[in-house]
Amino acid sequence: MPQSRAATLLVGTCLVLSVAPVRAQGAEEQSGTSPVTPAGAAEAVPAGRGQSYAPAYFAQYSPRTALDMVERLPGFTISDGNTSQRGLGQVSRNVLVNGERFSSKSDSVRDLLRRISAGDVIRIDVVDGTTLDIPGLTGQVANVIVEGSGGGSGQFTYRAGFRAHNTDPQLYGGEISWSDSLGELDYTVSLKNNNDRFGADGPIRITDGAGELIEIQDTVFSGGFDNPILSANLTYRPSSSTVANLNLRFGEDYYYTDDPETGFPVVGPVRTRLATVREDGPEYEIGGDVEFLLGPGKLKLIGLERFERDNFESIVVDSFDNGMADRGSRFNQVNEIGERIGRFEYGWRMLAADWQFAGEAAFNRLDRISGLFELDPRGDFMAVPFPAGTGGVSEDRYEGILSVGKQLTDTLSFQATGGAEYSKIEQTGSAANSRTFQRPKGSASLAWKPAADFDASAKLSREVGQLSFGNFLASVALNDNNQNAGNNTLQPVQSWKLVAEANKRLGAWGSVTFEFERSWFEDFVDFFPLPGGGEARGNIGDADATVLRSNATIKLDPVGWTGAQFDARAALVDASVVDPFTGLPRFISGNTRDLLELDFRQDIPASDWAYGGGYSTYQNAFYFRRFEIGRDQEGPGFLDVFVEHKDVFGLTVNATAANLLGATQNFERTVFSGDRAAAPIAFRETYRRRIGPIFRFSVSGNF
Repeated sequence: MPQSRAATLLVGTCLVLSVAPVRAQGAEEQSGTSPVTPAGAAEAVPAGRGQSYAPAYFAQYSPRTALDMVERLPGFTISDGNTSQRGLGQVSRNVLVNGERFSSKSDSVRDLLRRISAGDVIRIDVVDGTTLDIPGLTGQVANVIVEGSGGGSGQFTYRAGFRAHNTDPQLYGGEISWSDSLGELDYTVSLKNNNDRFGADGPIRITDGAGELIEIQDTVFSGGFDNPILSANLTYRPSSSTVANLNLRFGEDYYYTDDPETGFPVVGPVRTRLATVREDGPEYEIGGDVEFLLGPGKLKLIGLERFERDNFESIVVDSFDNGMADRGSRFNQVNEIGERIGRFEYGWRMLAADWQFAGEAAFNRLDRISGLFELDPRGDFMAVPFPAGTGGVSEDRYEGILSVGKQLTDTLSFQATGGAEYSKIEQTGSAANSRTFQRPKGSASLAWKPAADFDASAKLSREVGQLSFGNFLASVALNDNNQNAGNNTLQPVQSWKLVAEANKRLGAWGSVTFEFERSWFEDFVDFFPLPGGGEARGNIGDADATVLRSNATIKLDPVGWTGAQFDARAALVDASVVDPFTGLPRFISGNTRDLLELDFRQDIPASDWAYGGGYSTYQNAFYFRRFEIGRDQEGPGFLDVFVEHKDVFGLTVNATAANLLGATQNFERTVFSGDRAAAPIAFRETYRRRIGPIFRFSVSGNF
């Protein structure tokens, strides 16, 4: 969306979880399998390479797609990597297929795995990325080994949802895909619609600095989105050493919210507000690559063209019961966002190591037209000058990276990358500007696997972040009465990042993963004060963040509870930056502070039934602006339960009831009459709006 309350730094997690692998007497006989290696479970692959999971390991779940299988890997969490990374860059997704990264940028890992039939999966290897000859990849990686069955196969999922209050039913979600081969050509065609409906209701309290009531607002919030996408993925293999991929994707985006309210002030007329947001627009992506032998190595050529147009409109109109003229505003914005990338990767074997030299040229652009209007006494919206909201931003970027990976010993692997990038950023419109940057970048990582059931890795990297071009231009948030000025001097965030990960497999009990991440940011981006009294996003100096993560799967077969398991994921974050408005240190604005997710599932033996549930909770930090601070989150926690049958006329049917603890939509903000460092409080706004129970239903199958 063009407006947001605060920038969010994606961070995870810490869970201190200890499970003693003490098997109850008789558990082995009850389960009929070894307490260390259950049937179909992980078997050691070559030294330093991880573990393999055969299809038999997943049989109890009756998987239909490769996604169903990867999601059941013990202690493993699918990651799409850095979704805002600059260009294509080096691979950061932690799932491969047949040792190769996915060639599509926009499709998520889950979407791509959902289109692979479980019957085509030979096994799944879980390895450390540093042991592979794929530069930049580290930590746990799932390599899905797939072999076509020789005939076409299709998968489908239908998803629906209903809420007890304030929302329309969610009826048209799901995906259908077909995969087949024509000689050397493999293809997959899919049609999907990601959608949701959401809402909340309840009173908003407006009080002054002393806590005295100013106004009560009765509100009902509702909204939804649909994102239908048609895509095709084609792979052509004319020989064992040559492969070409072509990815085509076209979609439309539809988003809306309605947020009416009735305000009852202590003094003054009753006010009725109509507040709406509408957004839609097309998107497409065309991407492809070809890999072939050249000299002593392999050359891979990659190209991508991506475009998206967002048509955005926000309207706020207030009416009064004493005959006063209506007051209101309208904000329109059209964004055209494009990306064009060309990349080559040449890899070869030399000095008992894997080498690669890669070069990339990326051209990103944003063209924006904004319009601001005010309601006149006749009820017509009249244009207000807003030149800073219209203009264009483009970046031309070139980079070169050399990488090397080597197996140092049977248990120790090393990988290093090094290079630099050059970029030119130009802005048109009322604040035209042009600048160039040169930045070093690279990484070094080690992976250690001293035993079949333990591995660890560490990676130190120098990274350059991707700017949000929308921050160069001005925008407004009508319902919050906020305006963001543009900033034509923004420069990319740079950072040093240290990541250490340890994975311990607990035999029949499951596995646990711990991760430590430490980041040191330069030229961090957040709101900063403008001389004229406004605010904009800009580079505010240094920042740092420490993240602890843990992910665990605990199976209960050893104690006789066959088919039952707990999955846990947690995070703990400490982040600090100097506030540009007060000069004092504070938490990074709007950042996640902690989270916890607990899931339980049992697949009942000798039946097609499964049941379970989950609990999740998180806490956000406050956001900080020139004239206000606030926090927006839902909670305190969400509890859901589900029941699933894996053979209803050959289909898998799942029914879920969510938000059983009555989590609410919570918001609080304090607005000051001037700079918050010294000005008195103008008002406080708080609410805890009801979300209510949520019901979801899905049907999936193969054809």
